[in-house]
Amino acid sequence: MRLEGSCHCGTVKFSLDSAHPYPYQRCYCSICRKTQGGGGYAINLGGDASSLQVNGGEAISIYHAVMREEGNSQVSNAERHFCSKCGSALWLFDPQWPELVHPFASAIDTALPKVPESTHLMLDSKASWVQPQLGGNDKQFAHYPDESLAQWHERLGVER
Repeated sequence: MRLEGSCHCGTVKFSLDSAHPYPYQRCYCSICRKTQGGGGYAINLGGDASSLQVNGGEAISIYHAVMREEGNSQVSNAERHFCSKCGSALWLFDPQWPELVHPFASAIDTALPKVPESTHLMLDSKASWVQPQLGGNDKQFAHYPDESLAQWHERLGVER
């Protein structure tokens, strides 16, 4: 599926191909929640990095989160791309998986398919005010699930 996305002010527009366009995975970690998730979580999609096309790239800034665990701090290799004019979160790229890019569902303008179930992950990190809206078939994880984006799409037969 071809996804088209943009920032709020319209300075940055992008497109990419996605074999995994269902916005099912809600991440409650502090990084996603604070950099992108106004509802207390963020939804990342999966896309083909080689297909990413960007207009307005001069307005993109990159944030590398600081990982803080038990008194140890380390800068993440993951690049969180955002518009430097309006602050819209656009996508995440991690050089550990150079073939992938993860656009934030909130930046996508293309109509996305509805999900048959959601996966709520990093629930141990959720903000105290967040009450996850759980559907009957939704899965919940304190940390990361073993199931990948591709495996979720395959299991449910929703490959695009």
